Amino acid sequence: MKELFESITESIGTLTLNKMRTGLAILGIVIGIGSVIALISLGQATQQSVQSQIQSLGSNLLTVIPGATSTGGIRGAIGGGTTLTYDDAKAIQTSSQVTAVAAVDPEVSRRAQVTAGNNNSNTQVIGSTTEYINVNNVTMESGTFITQQDVDSIAKVAVVGPQVVTDLFPNNPNPIGQTIRINKVAFRVIGITASKGGSGFANRDDIVVIPITTAQQQIFGIDYVTSIAVSAKTPDVMNTAENQIGYLLLARHKLSDPSKADFSIFSQSDILNAASQTTGTFTALLSGVAAISLLVGGIGIMNIMLVTVNERTREIGLRKALGAKKKTITTQFLIEAIMLTFIGGIIGVILGIAFSYGYSVMTRSLFVVSIPSVLLAFAVSAGIGILFGWYPAQRAANLQPIEALRYE
Repeated sequence: MKELFESITESIGTLTLNKMRTGLAILGIVIGIGSVIALISLGQATQQSVQSQIQSLGSNLLTVIPGATSTGGIRGAIGGGTTLTYDDAKAIQTSSQVTAVAAVDPEVSRRAQVTAGNNNSNTQVIGSTTEYINVNNVTMESGTFITQQDVDSIAKVAVVGPQVVTDLFPNNPNPIGQTIRINKVAFRVIGITASKGGSGFANRDDIVVIPITTAQQQIFGIDYVTSIAVSAKTPDVMNTAENQIGYLLLARHKLSDPSKADFSIFSQSDILNAASQTTGTFTALLSGVAAISLLVGGIGIMNIMLVTVNERTREIGLRKALGAKKKTITTQFLIEAIMLTFIGGIIGVILGIAFSYGYSVMTRSLFVVSIPSVLLAFAVSAGIGILFGWYPAQRAANLQPIEALRYE
């Protein structure tokens, strides 16, 4: 125990003797560990954010997405077709064959330039019906939602999300009755939705909802819908609702073979699993990139230790001539390498957590710290010290005293 304490004390003295070299050796580990912690934290925060947004829509939501028809045996991408219509949605709602459905909401969703006075924003514009508020679990902060009369009369009215209010009316938190322009067409604001949270293109607060007929005829000039959101009566009848909708649409589109369906139906669990896999893969990819920098940091420490061995060759020879054991020399250099990586690991963890917190504050996103990743960082830093410190330590311990004393 006394020998170990003396080795640690001597290692501290050796590392502080050349502060610049020690700092540069630690820097590589700091960058590597900090990157791993920050990227895993950001990846998990993104994953949780996506999951909460999807789950906030309800557990009994089905989404029907058009699929491009086959051309020359090649089928187009899901969501890229124009095969679903407003009439399809009405049929799902009214058909006696579909008994497990509570509400149906056809949607036309595209991004568009929305302006109010001198302010403008590129916002998600959703053409929808009165059922949007029920199917998507939306609550109103103020004002009213779109009515069936608005849909039938192709009214130019709009319900906006709180982010749109902030962007277009920074000095007016309640712009009910104010005018906004979507692709230069004037709309009167009749309501503001309550905040649901989110960020980027998935921000449920950065939306403008208008009557679907107005969106089709006045804004986008189309006769199809981009999706149909369906709320099943209960989560238990989700599969029944999916099958009933599928058979009804196949019959309406005159398709006898389900494998040739020009639409796809997704449940919330399907979307959640796909989103989780995507964000998980992205997080793993970023973590792999960060791990490469960690590997480079470890190689840097090995190079530093090899230089140290060369500089201290005469010292090693003198110690071995005075009776120092091979084990003692090996332990000495291993402790130095482990101390470098351990100190770098601590600093890296602190900086990684600080970066993640700062990013979450600036972007108003979730802040998640993965305890397993922190523990893994410490384990990896210690492992790197042992792995990349072992060779220089062995090289120092294997020096012959006479040859070491003659080293210039």
